[in-house]
Amino acid sequence: MSHEGENGVTPGRLFWAFLYMGATSFGGGVVAYLRDHLVSRLNWLDDDEFIAALEIGETVPGLISTNVAVIVGSRLAGVGGAIAAALGMIIPGALMIFVLGVLYAHLRANPDVGAALAGVGAAAVGLILAVSLQIGRRAVQRLADLLIVAAAFVPVGIWHVSLVPMLVVLAPIAIWSYRPTDRVAAAEYHAKQAAFHARRAAQHREAPPERIEGGA
Repeated sequence: MSHEGENGVTPGRLFWAFLYMGATSFGGGVVAYLRDHLVSRLNWLDDDEFIAALEIGETVPGLISTNVAVIVGSRLAGVGGAIAAALGMIIPGALMIFVLGVLYAHLRANPDVGAALAGVGAAAVGLILAVSLQIGRRAVQRLADLLIVAAAFVPVGIWHVSLVPMLVVLAPIAIWSYRPTDRVAAAEYHAKQAAFHARRAAQHREAPPERIEGGA
């Protein structure tokens, strides 16, 4: 039986949406691509919700895109949604990398292949920069935010310090700096949660009825 979340999103819809995103996204730009679809096109999340999923996905092991898919799927349709979203995200890339791996083993000495890979690498840098600007303008708003970004970027990006000790040091500092300090912060949190559920309920009421195939 298909499980439908409170916003009308089923595991089946999640699977096909993430299958499409997984098959048409490329390298470092996948985060920007996920944001464009989940926030701007499908309206399943807002920017703050996507950034929250991305923050969790970046701080746990595994591919960021797959982690985000699991988090979003779970939020929208429970355990079944998490599994469906993860499978949809993983399958296209797994198949493609298998085929490309076989081809690369035979063509890696070809100078044209090397030139193509260099071009792809340059494009990936641009895509990563684009998503950094899109997300950064919402996540970096205080001087403390800039200091945390600099404290992470300089050791890891310039001095090549391992990411694990940097997370061990910076994560507690970042969590402490953003801790709720009074009852007003807690009230604001609950108000945002209430607004989220009200918005999802309104979207569910306005959405046209859809035929769910494969249900028992």
